[in-house]
Amino acid sequence: MKLSRRALLTALAATPVASLLSRPAFAAYPEKSIRLIVPFAAGGNADLVARIVAEGMAPSLGQAIVVETRAGAGGSLGAAAVATAPPDGYTLLTGSNGPLTVNPFVQAKLSYDPLKDFVAIGLANLAPHSIVLHNSVQVKNVAELVALSKQKQITLGTSGVGSASHMTLARFNAATGANLVHVPYRGGGALVADVLAGTVSGAMTEVSTLLEHHNQGKIRILAVAARKRPSKIPDVPTMIEQGVKDFTAASYVGVLAPANTPPEVVALLEKALIKALADKAIQDKFVASGAELVQEDLQTSKGFGDYIKMEFANSKEAAQVAGLKPE
Repeated sequence: MKLSRRALLTALAATPVASLLSRPAFAAYPEKSIRLIVPFAAGGNADLVARIVAEGMAPSLGQAIVVETRAGAGGSLGAAAVATAPPDGYTLLTGSNGPLTVNPFVQAKLSYDPLKDFVAIGLANLAPHSIVLHNSVQVKNVAELVALSKQKQITLGTSGVGSASHMTLARFNAATGANLVHVPYRGGGALVADVLAGTVSGAMTEVSTLLEHHNQGKIRILAVAARKRPSKIPDVPTMIEQGVKDFTAASYVGVLAPANTPPEVVALLEKALIKALADKAIQDKFVASGAELVQEDLQTSKGFGDYIKMEFANSKEAAQVAGLKPE
């Protein structure tokens, strides 16, 4: 029986990606469980995202995805382990700002190249950065904050020297001419406590870090470095709305594989991730954490790969502005 062109296209559209692969490739992957390496300690945002994503992707792949934490050197140890793993799709990386687009500018002996040693699978989570202020700082908008910082000392805490939020603060100062003073912290707990106490004027941090305290009126989120207002705080304007042109910044988490992983394996993983991110239960978990849902084009291998290149360029510029050098 001869199929019409329309019937053939309809059949192909309804066929799972895996069945379109060559039979040998499909038969070979995945035959066993997959390791998803988190290059940070358990309990952090990257670990949370990894576990949600692993649970969501596993049914599509027909194999378990086992989350393993391998912390050290700001994420570099875990990233290096994945970079040197066999490119067979069985060892994946939970990639984020630190190991991919910050460490290259603050660590002198990086044993991997984030732009060459990985292939992106897709972006899973975005936690926009924001300026949070203690209520004693009497400004109504970004313009007033910039002006005040030139008249008196305004201190903003971040999660550390060379952290993603430090890079964002450096970029913000450069973009606006502000003179906000950087105060680095080693942990989120101490930073939150000092912002609430007014020990520092505020913080440059993820929206999720102080969202609950903002809702309780203990502090206030002045502006968000995103293209649209967060769904949890629609009354808080973006930095772009307040005149900081094209200014976006976020702590991101995505999935990557070692470079030279077969394209058909990347395609399977990409499809499984996209399907997981479309699940309402997973979306609700991310939104509840203060994150924003990732737009569809960034969920793809190409989209996430392009995003990493953009963030790499932003971090390079921020490191120069902040006077950071690899050590």
